Amino acid sequence: MKWTDVRQIAIALADSRPDTDPRYVRFTDLHNWVVELEGFSDDHGRGGEKVLEAIQLAWIDEAE
Repeated sequence: MKWTDVRQIAIALADSRPDTDPRYVRFTDLHNWVVELEGFSDDHGRGGEKVLEAIQLAWIDEAE
């Protein structure tokens, strides 16, 4: 997975952290959780605020 795989990352986060409410996740935690996902293989430094926000919004959508 790459940072651009927003929907795939959101699904993986929803599956790996089912008890987490994505509305209350700090971006620092979100960044760490994304880079720890199995199959994630992108540059860790490319996960900026805009992409993290997109992932969080997709995760919220996935959780509903």
